[in-house]
Amino acid sequence: MGIAILIDFGSTHTKVLAVDIDDEEILGRAQAVTTVEKDITIGLNLALKKLFTENDLKESDITNKYACSSAAGGLRMAAIGLVPALTLEAARRAALGAGAKVIWSSGYELDELQLQKIEDNSPDIILLTGGTDGGDRKVILHNAELLAESNIQAHFLVAGNRSVVQKVKIILDEGGKNAQITHNVLPEVDRLDIEPAQALIRNLFIKQITEAKGLNKAQNYIGDIVMPTPSATLQAATLLADGTENESGIGSLLVVEVGGATINIHSVAEGQPSNSNIILRGLPEARIKRTVEGDLGIRYNAPSILEFVGSQVCLSQLQAMAADVNLNTSELTDLAQGLSNNVGHVPNTDFDFCLDRVLAESAVAFAVERHVGTLRQEFSLAGEIKVQKGKDLTQVNNIIGTGGIFKYGRAPEEVLCSALFDPQKPWSLKPISPTAYIDRDYLLYGIGLLAEDFPDKALRIAKRSMVPACLNIHKGKLASVAS
Repeated sequence: MGIAILIDFGSTHTKVLAVDIDDEEILGRAQAVTTVEKDITIGLNLALKKLFTENDLKESDITNKYACSSAAGGLRMAAIGLVPALTLEAARRAALGAGAKVIWSSGYELDELQLQKIEDNSPDIILLTGGTDGGDRKVILHNAELLAESNIQAHFLVAGNRSVVQKVKIILDEGGKNAQITHNVLPEVDRLDIEPAQALIRNLFIKQITEAKGLNKAQNYIGDIVMPTPSATLQAATLLADGTENESGIGSLLVVEVGGATINIHSVAEGQPSNSNIILRGLPEARIKRTVEGDLGIRYNAPSILEFVGSQVCLSQLQAMAADVNLNTSELTDLAQGLSNNVGHVPNTDFDFCLDRVLAESAVAFAVERHVGTLRQEFSLAGEIKVQKGKDLTQVNNIIGTGGIFKYGRAPEEVLCSALFDPQKPWSLKPISPTAYIDRDYLLYGIGLLAEDFPDKALRIAKRSMVPACLNIHKGKLASVAS
């Protein structure tokens, strides 16, 4: 078989991995700043040169090449639905599960101001939904007519009420738009059907979006981009959890993926209520789920994280980690803005590492809280009841941290602890006492890529490469909650 090169064109860095497929061994890794604004092959070639030099490899040794990408913000999508809690939420789930970043969404009928916002956000794809099968027709037709008359340039996917989607496509086509039809993402009020839309989104990414991101310049070397990076990580998570016919998985899991532009959370777990006394409400949750938080990347969004947490709180956390920190909140805000302006910044001082840790811990806590479900007490005619919305991940078996902060940061375990159940927020159904692992080799995206052709080998490499992490201090604190 030989050696595989696994490439990720990230928003901040281009990562490359070399894997010996026969021996199921990681030979080495390297990275360089992603150069999508100039020529993406510049960063790729720098990373490959470093990889080959440091690991005594030659181009002639390489037999397989796979690549994924989230460069230049990844696959940008707008989701449009009917009722926000139903068809719009179904559309968002379809987009996120396919590896896209939902940069704008809206329910009900669009207006001119919203059209302008869509145009300003420049999505690659617009997912247009609305109405269960045989249900509302008016809203999706209204929205199609406005979109057809607009100056918006994007690929349109129509995934709404099947009794009207052909007419919607005709309206969009007559307006000069490029539209395709797929299955309704919400054919019935209590049933999702998002897989066909996800498959079409991934296919569009491979065939068309790579050119829009400048990745066609790298295709002479690597061939097609296989998938968006978040899809590769989600595929790796599913492989690790479920295993293959020949190799057992490790069970339910939550993956925390920290990046410079986004925080991605992936879960492979049923997420059902922990006991029969809890009432489950809302749309059914997918067992394999991904959420992306575009406002929590620890480079692009450092100022936003500071704003969410409070600059004084972050400053106090920094001072607790490094007693010699001597700055005020205004200076801290300037430093956060500096990170946002220089997204390729690599920490090289104790203070840099501490600041990254504070930002990552806060971002992870927010991101996982948004991903998991909630449990609340309500009152009915029958008395007090407990109502769950979303997935209960309190009993998930495993948690994995991946991304630059877990590869290069000095406190990866502490960052991962931020994803755990917080007794001060008992309504948030975060994991209580999972077995923890750190993706020290920044490998998960590569496992997802390799799994395309070598699932058994990819799984064995992943299981050997995940480094156990000790979260015992936090587990002890949470033991009384779990019981």
